[in-house]
Amino acid sequence: MQASKEFIFGKDLEWEEVGPGLKRQIMGYDDKIMLVKVDFQPGAVGQLHEHHHSQVTYVESGVFEMTIGDEVKTIRGGDSYYIPPHVRHGCVCKEAGVLIDVFSPVREDFLPSVQSS
Repeated sequence: MQASKEFIFGKDLEWEEVGPGLKRQIMGYDDKIMLVKVDFQPGAVGQLHEHHHSQVTYVESGVFEMTIGDEVKTIRGGDSYYIPPHVRHGCVCKEAGVLIDVFSPVREDFLPSVQSS
């Protein structure tokens, strides 16, 4: 797998539409780690799912109802959360915002959109 470039400028990246009111930019990666910026509009849903990756997310802005396992919390700009591998999680956007996701290892299922652009 080829890693991303060393310098990545958000203004030069196209957004990938991934669902109603939901788009993302792949901000950098190698085989061990990936940074993804996700833009949510009010009402957009990050469907409940699980994966083998560890995930840490920083809430850049907005308000979200976040489910991790059996817990549901309201999170806002300035908050963060950790999701262990294989734990079911998802969110509903209450106020438009941006999440900054870090995955380890890389989310290979996200890469086709990066390699085709």
